[in-house]
Amino acid sequence: MTASVLVSGERIRVRGTVQGVGFRPTVWRIAHSLGVRGRVTNDGEGVLIEAWGDPAALQELVLRIHREAPMLARIDGVERSPAADTDVPADFRITASRASSAQTHIAPDAAVCAECVQEIFDPFTRRFRYPFTNCTHCGPRLSIVERVPYDRANTTMAHFPLCAECR
Repeated sequence: MTASVLVSGERIRVRGTVQGVGFRPTVWRIAHSLGVRGRVTNDGEGVLIEAWGDPAALQELVLRIHREAPMLARIDGVERSPAADTDVPADFRITASRASSAQTHIAPDAAVCAECVQEIFDPFTRRFRYPFTNCTHCGPRLSIVERVPYDRANTTMAHFPLCAECR
């Protein structure tokens, strides 16, 4: 007879400057490393994580989110409650943002980081001399956002299609 693994579900609400800074990919990376299933999305209140896993893994997820938050992120608060949804996903995904009234912050524009400068001046990278290079650690945020949640479609960049490789 095999022992069953205790699985709990939580809704984890993260408030603060958590959109447009690489927060969802960070949560995805941490969740995958811990074997946590669920989803993460942006909405008007910040970031919502719905996660299922061993209670110790869920606790570690929250601790690591604080420790490993992206450079431009600022966590003002984390609220945890039991997940109401009983449909446990098979993996962990970044899901489409949900529109709701804005109660979150957008990071200010940040100067280009050293990694992007290196890429701009390296003739062997695809962004060689590309003047608009930026990443989750640098570049425009506040000056290009038109509404939240912060997604490309809600910024002035929506009018410029991504190349196939970026897509």
